[in-house]
Amino acid sequence: METMQQPIHSPFNAESTAAAVTAGHDLNGKTAIVTGGNSGIGLEIVKVLANAGAQVIIGARDAGKATDALQQLHNVSFIPLDLSDPVSVNRFAEQFLAEHHNLDYLFNNAGLFNVPSLQLDKRGYELQFGVNHLGHFQLTGRLWPALKRSGAARVINTSSIGHRHMALQPEDINFEQHSYDTRKAYGQSKTANVLFTIALDHIGQQHGIRAYAVHPGAVDTAIFRYMSPEEYRTWSQAIKTFKTPEQGAATLAWCALSPQLAGIGGVYCENCNIAERVPADVTVPYGVRPHALDPVQAATLWQLSERITGVRFS
Repeated sequence: METMQQPIHSPFNAESTAAAVTAGHDLNGKTAIVTGGNSGIGLEIVKVLANAGAQVIIGARDAGKATDALQQLHNVSFIPLDLSDPVSVNRFAEQFLAEHHNLDYLFNNAGLFNVPSLQLDKRGYELQFGVNHLGHFQLTGRLWPALKRSGAARVINTSSIGHRHMALQPEDINFEQHSYDTRKAYGQSKTANVLFTIALDHIGQQHGIRAYAVHPGAVDTAIFRYMSPEEYRTWSQAIKTFKTPEQGAATLAWCALSPQLAGIGGVYCENCNIAERVPADVTVPYGVRPHALDPVQAATLWQLSERITGVRFS
């Protein structure tokens, strides 16, 4: 599961928008799913894909926000989805498979950040890990037949530079051996997104399925709702410059549509390019750390995720 983790010559950059990346692409006849597509960068992805002709399905808990989006867009529908609940994930997949033959783009985009205390999902696992990774692992597995029928599907997993805060700890997912730290828990879930991408791309290549992990950049969205006003001020002062949702969605769109990525997968991307490798002891807010590219950890996470979810990728 070695990965080609080095930047290429992309015509886009950190300031590019999803609309610019999508310009010129005709997606008529294509089908996409966007989890968390009712707000933030997820909604921007929904907009540009639908405007390019794709049939887009939003998966989200908040039907109200999704309904607002549906009123403004053509080619967009909504199926309820709670990634913390395996029953909800299965129902979503069952409804999609009953209504659609193939799936060309799967954006595993929904996520939680900075939950105020240790909480568990309905599987019994730390909530950020459960929603950000386990729910998407289960969903991808349930949708595997439709992804294979595409013949050239791409799976885009929204990760984060936050992965630098913690490597995967498969023996202590729920922080039973350590004090709970919400930022580290988030980091573990975002590391899991990258490791999942590597293993998924490895098994998907034979079916024409490629996978990408994306750091969208710092975008001021509802994902920060659990921060106190003081925490938010400190965090925003450290960031200094935010991307707009349109800019934050650009790298997701680039990973889904760029012809430059033909034959390339299992990589972590940012600013509409493949990110560079950065040593573990470097604190710069960009690049991907070695622990997120470890093929042994990717295999360990895959086996753990299969055991927890009961999902096997046929």
